[in-house]
Amino acid sequence: MAARGYLIAELDVFDEAVFYSEYMEKVGSVLESYGARFLVATDRPEVIEGDRKVKRVVLLEFETFERAKEFYFSERYQEVAALRFRSAHTHLCILEGRV
Repeated sequence: MAARGYLIAELDVFDEAVFYSEYMEKVGSVLESYGARFLVATDRPEVIEGDRKVKRVVLLEFETFERAKEFYFSERYQEVAALRFRSAHTHLCILEGRV
């Protein structure tokens, strides 16, 4: 069985109108088409180590690591991601889950 894939993003939204009204409205259907599942989406992360100021965290689960990468690098998502680039600073990682 292939390891699950995860996408974790730390975001600092600086243009809420674009992020919430345009990006979030369009990204849902792309995520759904890749079978993504929201595990966490919070505007209240509690940083307990380090001096990083984290304002929003999103954790998505995909059936496989490869599927997570397919989603991120797809033409369809990259078109939508342009809205995120215009509205938020982001640290983003794709992880391969292992037990």
